[in-house]
Amino acid sequence: MQEQMLSNEVDIRRKKIEDLISAGEIPYKDKFERTCTIAEAREKLGERVKIAGRIIFKRVMGKFGFIQIRDINAKIQVSVGRNELDEQAYDFYKKMIDIADFVGVEGEVYQTQTGEITVRAEKVTLLSKTLRPLPEKFHGLTDSETIYRQRYLDLISNEKSRQVFIARSKAESFIRRYLEDNGFLEVETPVLQTNVSGASAKPFFTHHNALDMECNLRIATETWLKQCICAGFDRVFEMGKDFRNEGMDPSHLQEFTQVEWYASYWNFEDNIKFFYEMVNKLLVEIIGTTKTVYQGQEIEFNSVWPRVNYVERMREILGFDFLDEEDVDAFKKKVVEKGLFTYNDLEECKTIRTLIDYIYKRKIRADIVNPTIIYNYPAVLVPLARRNDADPRIVDMFQVVAGGAELVKAYSELVDPITQRKLLEKQLEEKALGDDETMDVDEDFLLSMEHGMPPISGLGFGIDRFIQFIFDLPNIRDTVLFPLMKKLN
Repeated sequence: MQEQMLSNEVDIRRKKIEDLISAGEIPYKDKFERTCTIAEAREKLGERVKIAGRIIFKRVMGKFGFIQIRDINAKIQVSVGRNELDEQAYDFYKKMIDIADFVGVEGEVYQTQTGEITVRAEKVTLLSKTLRPLPEKFHGLTDSETIYRQRYLDLISNEKSRQVFIARSKAESFIRRYLEDNGFLEVETPVLQTNVSGASAKPFFTHHNALDMECNLRIATETWLKQCICAGFDRVFEMGKDFRNEGMDPSHLQEFTQVEWYASYWNFEDNIKFFYEMVNKLLVEIIGTTKTVYQGQEIEFNSVWPRVNYVERMREILGFDFLDEEDVDAFKKKVVEKGLFTYNDLEECKTIRTLIDYIYKRKIRADIVNPTIIYNYPAVLVPLARRNDADPRIVDMFQVVAGGAELVKAYSELVDPITQRKLLEKQLEEKALGDDETMDVDEDFLLSMEHGMPPISGLGFGIDRFIQFIFDLPNIRDTVLFPLMKKLN
């Protein structure tokens, strides 16, 4: 029934377009000279304006009526009557202009007796005729398939979605300005690569026809940005897409946006201070406060972030020094005997690295609500991080965790090419054991290291997850304008 009604409505609108053309009208104008935006018009009581937008509401009562038009930032009421429009213009408005059409409106801004800011239309110009109407429930579109596949309808109908995507744009703009104001230079690095490097993740692969070789989409920008540091850029950053061919869940995307920055002569403590200051200013910029609510709990970022020593906390949980473990099966046995997990729980953990990470995520990270600095990570987890001077089994690294989720990861970078080569070769051994999230031995990166790098600290900050966290969104796809969807049959 709904499909038939839609088909009828499309036929009616198609006929109107044909009639417009037959009458010499242009149903799709080439431009319209606005004097202000809708939001600006709302501040111009008593002034004459020319505004434009999409009609989201229309009511005709004989010789008088109202429409509402909106753009991404605001909406405004427009009164349309025979006192201002001549009979021909009013008849055209009533019969030929529909909800969802784009119109231009000229007239004076006034306030109705009920206090509604309104434009008294002296002229209504059809700018673009729509073939399809808005969904029946466009004032509260809730169907997730429609929301993700036709994001434009979601943005037309849902105020929160508009707020989220405007905030996301502001956040990216702010981060760029903040980094540039602090001496960072934005650069671009390849998305299409020949080595899997920069993070522990499973890549997407593709074939380069012209060169007849296999390539992968980047999983991180790290090794390229470090090469920029080698070249002499003291501080560099890149904001862009990374790709990881991993499982889907409400907090992970396979195509996501991340900003990474690297600073010469910093260690990870410098990055803690820098990120703390930046994120608090960023929150004020996009939501006007440093407080947010996530899953029913109020979280304050402008506070002293507690610190948790990863290694020490894991030792407390396990009851033994897990850094001494070299055999994954023996490690699993101790974990199961401790009653923390079953063998079935740990089945997918093929290496010491994946086993440690599995325990951490469920026994430490999951319980953290307020912003917390997790530091002193096991060296086996991150082959690109600098080993601690006092204990090389630990790396100088931190993460900021809040609401049970990782918001940022950073560390003092490993710049020793001899140690780096050994660690990347160790990754090959782990790959042979079945770990498909290991890195390749990146000879180009190692060559740059052999030419010398200064002390460096780098940081990775996921934009999508941060927006999800700040707006308490149930699914990370709610932060992406056009998430990847399965093709419809």
